[in-house]
Amino acid sequence: MKQHLNPKKFLILVVDDVSQNLQIIGEILEEAGYETTFATSGKQAIERVQTAQPNLILLDLMMPEMDGLEVCTQLKANPAYSSIPIIFLTASQDKDYLVKAFQKGAADYLTKPFHWEEVLARVSTHLLNQSLQVTLNYKNEQLANSNEEIKNTLQQLQEKNEELANTLQQLKATQEELIEKEKVVILAQSDRKFRAIFNQTFQFTGILNSQGIILEANQAALDFWELQLKDVVGKPLWECDCWNISPENKTQLQVAIAQAVRGKFIRYEVDLLDTSNQTATIDFSIKPIFDESSKLEYLIVEGRDITEQKQAEAERQRVAEELLQLNEALSRFVPRQFLHFLGKESIRDVQLGDQIRQEMSVLFADIRNFTTLSETMTPEDNFKFINSYLSCLGPAIREHQGFIDKYIGDGIMALFNGVADNAVKAGIAMLQQLKEYNQQRLESGYMPIKIGIGINTGELMLGTVGEQNRMDTTVISDAVNLASRLEGLSRNYEVPLLISHHTFSRLQNPADYALRMIDAVRVKGKSEKVIVYEVFEADLSEVKARKLATAEIFAKALSLYLEKNHKAAGQLFQELLKMHPGDKVAQVYLKNCTKSKICLRS
Repeated sequence: MKQHLNPKKFLILVVDDVSQNLQIIGEILEEAGYETTFATSGKQAIERVQTAQPNLILLDLMMPEMDGLEVCTQLKANPAYSSIPIIFLTASQDKDYLVKAFQKGAADYLTKPFHWEEVLARVSTHLLNQSLQVTLNYKNEQLANSNEEIKNTLQQLQEKNEELANTLQQLKATQEELIEKEKVVILAQSDRKFRAIFNQTFQFTGILNSQGIILEANQAALDFWELQLKDVVGKPLWECDCWNISPENKTQLQVAIAQAVRGKFIRYEVDLLDTSNQTATIDFSIKPIFDESSKLEYLIVEGRDITEQKQAEAERQRVAEELLQLNEALSRFVPRQFLHFLGKESIRDVQLGDQIRQEMSVLFADIRNFTTLSETMTPEDNFKFINSYLSCLGPAIREHQGFIDKYIGDGIMALFNGVADNAVKAGIAMLQQLKEYNQQRLESGYMPIKIGIGINTGELMLGTVGEQNRMDTTVISDAVNLASRLEGLSRNYEVPLLISHHTFSRLQNPADYALRMIDAVRVKGKSEKVIVYEVFEADLSEVKARKLATAEIFAKALSLYLEKNHKAAGQLFQELLKMHPGDKVAQVYLKNCTKSKICLRS
């Protein structure tokens, strides 16, 4: 991290036999915030150092009586002042003097006449170096003291360790005597403890020999099966009276015991009928125990009744599946992306008033002349048509990392986080998908439809509105209103896709798209005009090629029109329409020129 100096904390001694030089340097330093003191001779400089204790010295090299080299020599010889950085002031170009200055201990030199930026830069550098050196010396001194303390502590620890070793040696001898005396007692206590633990555990536990014969069974197992120890000891595990075991389970148990005898740890679940003729799910494990010579001593069998646990797991699974289905159903009404932006894991966590500010791209799409079209259909046909149309265009939005915020009748409002290219590519894909959809409508005897798309990018407020018993997610921003306005403008120019300059400026590479500026409009309540671009990437290849070929003429004509030079603009639009008669935007502008009676008559 770069360090900065506080000039007010530093005193600088300026030594020069020329008062004008002292005045100039003093003003430079004082304007920068440094404290200054002055000397006009070498002798006076040494006296100032002794009384004022400066942090840095600017020392003239050539002075009468005692020159700068002698002053430097005396100061560096005194340990109290040797660390003060000295910067020589010289008008001499003689390199020998400069070499001698550095040999005497100078930190730097400045050549007269002075440049104030250089003076301040060098002063700041050497003061910073001195400050860092002082800090380093202090840290080194602290480290040396810490090392000495650590050395003394280690010496004390070594002495304590020797005392502890002697004490442990004595304790070891005493312990060996006690072990020999109490070995029999300890073994007896261990056996009693084993029996107590064996019978206290909540798991069903038994001990088998290598043939699967029961040697021991704990109280938990006997209580669960309502048996006594004499009822099970000496019997193979699979022939106990404690359960109804099927031939399949009997074979499985015999195989498991044989595998355990060979050293394998076995664990599996089995469903059995208990004494109440109820099905119980038991979690079984069989563990081999070997002696020091790797000879099998016995098998430990453990079991847990997990019937309720399995039932609970099944219930949890059922509830989880229901919740998953519910969340999937709810996500059709509240997009998961909306919850993500609000920082919510589930729709249950959403509260009234949750909100976040986010830069996003907004896409509005609407069917042209839908009211007229819907009047020819029954309500049922209307819904079928709208759902068919929305199902066609929705995937194009999701495939480009967008999500549909809401449907407004036949309209779509979609949001895109991240680069604006996602929204533009989604709009292009929607238009391409619409071509296939219209082809299907024609084959079914229906008229094709047209849509308009407007895209804008800016900061939005995403959140929840309403009241506690009825909430809805919404997006509030001028950016949303502008996207809707652009969709409306697409009708005026009879083009399918318009974007604002806000979106255009955020495209990673605008040259990747076939587009052109077509207007500069003033939005209600805003002083700044919005530049409108037509994206014709999805146009028929012939139409796209003609728009690209006439792009330069169109740009010149539009520029003249916006400058209110309608006469010249009209001439260029007429020329363009001869090359591309189907250019709807050029037709609109030519019509406007004609209405103003400024354009030349053709």
